[in-house]
Amino acid sequence: MLDANLYSELGLDDIRARIETGKRLSIEDGERLFACPNVLAVGALAHQVRRGMHGDAAYYVVNQHINYSNLCVNGCRFCAFGRKKGDPLAFELSLEDILNKVRARSDDPITEVHMVGGCHPTLPFGFYEEALRGIKALRPELRIKAFTAVEIAHFATLEGIPTRQVLERLKDAGLDMLPGGGAEVFSPRIRSLLCPEKLSGEGWLDIVREAHELGIRTNATMLYGHMETERERLEHLDGLRRLQDETGGLVCFIPLPFQPANTGIRDVRPTTGVEDLKTMAVSRLMLDNVPHIKAYWVMLTVKLAQVALYFGADDFDGTVVEEKIGHMAGAESEQALTRSELERVIREGGFRPVERDCFFDEVGRGGNDKTAVLTTKGTKSAKE
Repeated sequence: MLDANLYSELGLDDIRARIETGKRLSIEDGERLFACPNVLAVGALAHQVRRGMHGDAAYYVVNQHINYSNLCVNGCRFCAFGRKKGDPLAFELSLEDILNKVRARSDDPITEVHMVGGCHPTLPFGFYEEALRGIKALRPELRIKAFTAVEIAHFATLEGIPTRQVLERLKDAGLDMLPGGGAEVFSPRIRSLLCPEKLSGEGWLDIVREAHELGIRTNATMLYGHMETERERLEHLDGLRRLQDETGGLVCFIPLPFQPANTGIRDVRPTTGVEDLKTMAVSRLMLDNVPHIKAYWVMLTVKLAQVALYFGADDFDGTVVEEKIGHMAGAESEQALTRSELERVIREGGFRPVERDCFFDEVGRGGNDKTAVLTTKGTKSAKE
């Protein structure tokens, strides 16, 4: 049980009582939690909720990231990944390049391919359909989590068709799930400052709603620690919470700390560990109807992600293998973790590692399955 006297001294006893009785917190409650100087007290509230939902389980996935291109028409100020044609750091994979990346991992026990890229100015929509079909033909057992809502809107514009039709065609080609990227912060003020060319926050919610209506489940993200206020973070969380009330299609929420290196934002310092942990905890407490909260070790570092399991997070993400978006923005984490390394850091944190697929269905493996351990490691810098 939580110490009622401590929360009374902090002026949070009413919030503690609402959490313990399962009542929804308001945006104003969230502001009080962000303002609380005792990060451990806020974390304890989130940990109680997390334990009630998932016990001692901490999830991970054996997955593979594929970034098909960083050519992008948007030019978001916060992005270190996107490039224009002719930039020496620009890259573009062919269909065969994508399939070769999948073939290279053919002996690895991955359950998910995570594929996203920039909003490429000229690639035809058929390219993306062929990529999905090609991956499914090579490994039909894999789940494909691909293309953010922003990419879906871009495909629709290039093809001249509604976003719902884009989603229907991608689903027919083998798409299983949408990742949560492109949400950033929904605030129109922030988007006008940082990404005016990009899909609006309402547009992101509309496309994700369409995906849910078509039976395509999704994740959701929030990029924080740049120019947004804490109130805007909370309004973002409330927007996701209201969408989930309506559709029930959100599987996991991922709070992503802004990485300022190599971006167009020069006057912002990286987030602190306390800020990251408090944001994780408040996210768990506000999103009472979203089942999972991810501590994405690529952006947080493995060590802080391990601690975040005590601040509301229940998922550690996965093996990844090759990640470019965070590392081009200065992420200092490894490029990949093996299955055994993931299980070790989870166990050392006092939790029970549970391998899952993208839908959080448990994956069972034999204890002597030597193929269940990935051995490829990358470097700390992502260069094409």
